[in-house]
Amino acid sequence: MQQHPLRQHRRVLLASMVGTTIEYYDFFIFGTAAALFFGPLFFPSHDPAMATLLSFMTFGVAFVARPFGAILFGHFGDRVGRKSPLVASLLLMGASTLAIAFLPTYAEAGWLAPALLCLLRVGQGLGLGGEWAGASLLAVENAPDGWGGRFGSAPQLGVPAGFILSNGLFLVLGLKLGNAEMAQWGWRVPFLVSAVLVAVGLWMRLKLTETADFRKAMENDAPERVPILRLLREYPGALIA
Repeated sequence: MQQHPLRQHRRVLLASMVGTTIEYYDFFIFGTAAALFFGPLFFPSHDPAMATLLSFMTFGVAFVARPFGAILFGHFGDRVGRKSPLVASLLLMGASTLAIAFLPTYAEAGWLAPALLCLLRVGQGLGLGGEWAGASLLAVENAPDGWGGRFGSAPQLGVPAGFILSNGLFLVLGLKLGNAEMAQWGWRVPFLVSAVLVAVGLWMRLKLTETADFRKAMENDAPERVPILRLLREYPGALIA
């Protein structure tokens, strides 16, 4: 009796969804911290409104970095395989997020503090840019016939899951700790927790094998030297769409 596709490919679906959940957890805890804590901690406090705006600008930095992450990790995904870039993107996101937990504040390090915060946010953006499309590709290329769309939806479930997980943790911490404790050290806890989640995600991804579609493509032809040039040259309409 043939095994159900969901049972047969459960490891791929879990790895795709869990990895994306972790990366979006990391992405969203930054947003929550930027809204509630980063303004007075990382920017001059003589103008609270300006400090808040600058804090939100650091949140927006990742949206500039994400397309470059997609190009970078997509390049290696087309040349060396789907698995390795996904592991690398998760490591980059995890390392950037964990480092934020140990950042000095503006009062301790001056403008070096927000500069490092922006740099690590760029790391988060690059990691997420490589993660989302890569995880979707991994799921779709491992899907049995007729299941491509359903398998491709698994990584998309990581977005709301990461949102709920990140804001849920901040909610619990806010209920357990006072405002002063949250501003002093409590905001760092979700960034520290990320290390545990990333370790779980890496364990799951390292157990995956390369997709059959990629192996078959490599057997038939050598990989493109610069895959994005072929994309721009041959599929501009699809890219714009």
